[in-house]
Amino acid sequence: PEASIAADYGGKTVIIGLSRCIQDVLQLSLKAGNSSIPVLISGETGTGKELAARKIHENSRFSAGPFISINCAALTETVLESELFGHVKGAFSGAISNRRGKFVSASNGTLFLDEIAEMSLACQAKILRALQEKTVVPVGSDKEVGYNARIIAATNQNLGKLVQAGRFRQDLYFRLCGLEINIPGLRERPSDIPLLVKYFIDKARTETGDN
Repeated sequence: PEASIAADYGGKTVIIGLSRCIQDVLQLSLKAGNSSIPVLISGETGTGKELAARKIHENSRFSAGPFISINCAALTETVLESELFGHVKGAFSGAISNRRGKFVSASNGTLFLDEIAEMSLACQAKILRALQEKTVVPVGSDKEVGYNARIIAATNQNLGKLVQAGRFRQDLYFRLCGLEINIPGLRERPSDIPLLVKYFIDKARTETGDN
């Protein structure tokens, strides 16, 4: 697996690497943090997309708010809709109380939609509406609920090709991709390997108490 590009230092995410491509990622992350445009982070599995999203969050006006992450590939369509938009009591078996979804819970913070390409077209349509209207409709309800969250999405696939194949909505792609940041794989930045090795060794020593 690829090594992550970032690490957590005292609650702050620090980009690890001096290679040109990683410095470009850092500069784009800082640029994204200073604006409110939607960001799409692309890259292979294990390259550190969520950590890059955290870096953006920490440098944005939403940094005092929550950073909420959801893996869109790990849930069924029905569960994903409930997780994202929430539900009302009695909406389905087991819904014993009202529940806020991730969009509302992330208000005044950042919502990170990981593996966005794995969503069905039906769910993509609902995400698009939520982004356009800045409201969501909980499952089992007909009332809209507003939210105020920064949206960052990520994928390990080529969304442009998925759009051409009819597997991803073009309008949603344009909504998500105000700025695209591509995270390079380790093979593209071999000069960073010694720094990563040192980081992981130091981390292991700290965790085991071996000085």
